[in-house]
Amino acid sequence: MALSRQHKLIIISLVFYWATLFILAHIPIPQLVRKADVSDKGLHLLAYMILSFLLASAINPYKKVNWRKATVWWVLLVIVWYGVIDEVLQGYVAGRSSDIKDFVADLAGAFTGAIFLSLFTFWAAFLVVTGVTIFGLTNIALANLADLLPGINTAFHLFAYALFTLLWIRYLDPRYQILDTRRASSIEHRASNSEIFWIRRRWLIVASIPPVGFLLLVKLGSLVLGRSFAITDVIVSAVGIVAVVATVCLTQNLKLKT
Repeated sequence: MALSRQHKLIIISLVFYWATLFILAHIPIPQLVRKADVSDKGLHLLAYMILSFLLASAINPYKKVNWRKATVWWVLLVIVWYGVIDEVLQGYVAGRSSDIKDFVADLAGAFTGAIFLSLFTFWAAFLVVTGVTIFGLTNIALANLADLLPGINTAFHLFAYALFTLLWIRYLDPRYQILDTRRASSIEHRASNSEIFWIRRRWLIVASIPPVGFLLLVKLGSLVLGRSFAITDVIVSAVGIVAVVATVCLTQNLKLKT
């Protein structure tokens, strides 16, 4: 049976991510990472959460994880064995060592990814995993990343919040049925221009508020955890959110005119 485009993208993402994860885990830790004082256990948890999510989704992207079936347990078994091999191999890398605590964090991350897929369908789980990853990476370092890695920090805030917003819109669309103004117009039986304007305006509000609220929640978490951040991070993140919402709106307007 031919794979859908969504399924192919998940598989490609899994292969690329797993290969990248393996390479990064088996090179000496960069000095900048040491200076940033990053939580090693936090990185392990996030990395294996994403791996578990991608692997389970690659096997079956259309259904929630069912703990009564063997599939999810095979996924976790594969990840467990990979985690064991990963820790053993790290013992041979300069500046790294095998650590049982890292393995425990790997297990926690793997189960977290599977739990999200058992609670939510793919797009909702993708949104949650992305949100958790953004929150974790934002607050995982004790040092101010805006000072140590200004370019990477800016790119992260821009693209991370753009992705979160795009996923939110993808999750939102089939539930509220208001992304496509033409569809809304047919439902309203030839809605007037003013009615279509308000439909678009409602959609802008619905599409923008949750990502902005999430941004504020992440930065509030930074304050509570004693992490520093620059106001430019908030501005860049907001630009990413607005850029996605504006792009989707323009795209829909072009569809409406054709």
